[in-house]
Amino acid sequence: MILFGNKFFRRKGNTFFVNFVATNTKKIAMRRITIITGASHTGKTLFAQKILERCAMPYLSIDHLKMGLIRSGNTDLTAQDDDALTDFLWPIVREIIKTAIENHQNLIVEGCYVPADWRKDFNTLYISEIQFICLAFSDAYIDANYDKITAHASDIESRLDDSDCTIDSLKKDNNEVIKKFTACGEEVTIIDDDYEKKIMTVMEKIIHHNSEFVRKNLI
Repeated sequence: MILFGNKFFRRKGNTFFVNFVATNTKKIAMRRITIITGASHTGKTLFAQKILERCAMPYLSIDHLKMGLIRSGNTDLTAQDDDALTDFLWPIVREIIKTAIENHQNLIVEGCYVPADWRKDFNTLYISEIQFICLAFSDAYIDANYDKITAHASDIESRLDDSDCTIDSLKKDNNEVIKKFTACGEEVTIIDDDYEKKIMTVMEKIIHHNSEFVRKNLI
């Protein structure tokens, strides 16, 4: 038996006691982790910020972790080494996720450095506490909204040089994301018309799943 500790939930003045015990037969009663990944320029960081504001859930930007390690000299990789950075960063990120779950903490993990086969690194107890969101644009959306996409590129984080973001490069990146994640059985949220409507639908799904999770564990 692995004892992770105990947690109190409070609702309308009443106190509920929930045991956080993991065995081979009993599910861990813990809060959710939300992973948000996807293609470049799909608004992952802005989406994470909106969830933070709506649900008071903290988020970890994998880009911040990346730049901290690069600028501190802890890796010789550069910001352009995408595949190598995923191999380098993901082992760190996955252990942060496990630590957050074991400590009964909400956390949004946001960034593109998530491998398509990420589930293989977690057992079923951890997987049950992780909600996964992957965002991508359709070719038609990119064609119709390229100027809007690039205009919002620095809504949260400043992009010093975005000159390599072309219609063709966006299509290539988004199609690769859709292909590799669907090949691993993941659901990809493909934005093909109204961006705000699609994002709000995904946000409501996250809120619903989390509220259902808390409700069930207050019984």
